[in-house]
Amino acid sequence: MTTIRPAVAADMAAVADLWHEGWHDGHAGRVPDGLTAARTLAAFHERTPPRVADTTVALDEASGLLGFVMVVDDEVEQVFVGRAARGSGLAEQLLAEAERQVARAGHGEAWLAVVVGNDRARRFYERCGWHDAGDLPYEVTAAGQTFVSPCRRYVKKV
Repeated sequence: MTTIRPAVAADMAAVADLWHEGWHDGHAGRVPDGLTAARTLAAFHERTPPRVADTTVALDEASGLLGFVMVVDDEVEQVFVGRAARGSGLAEQLLAEAERQVARAGHGEAWLAVVVGNDRARRFYERCGWHDAGDLPYEVTAAGQTFVSPCRRYVKKV
């Protein structure tokens, strides 16, 4: 049985592992090379613990962490589901939870960034009622450098 709940500190190492895997699946070859090189597993383990309050996890008693979302204000900042759970409907459940969090925080619209070239993610968001609102040069700092990733801004009324 899958449980979706707010993350606790003990979840964050598994979140870092899944985030690293999922980030590279969706971003490698689509973002600046220096950013890809900076996104090591160790870097994810450093940046993940402070994000516990922003994180909601999906867990299975038998197999552990299946996926997670991170929400900051009106941004659905991260949505990742492990390879074994892709296609199961879990991503839709996590995204719906993120949308509820944005609405509960008093926002009428949620937004997220999708890296250009990640057509699988774009199709997923569009199936879930999100709309492409245009170019978004997304600034990211990693390993002491600032990178600009070419993204599309997706929005949805919540």
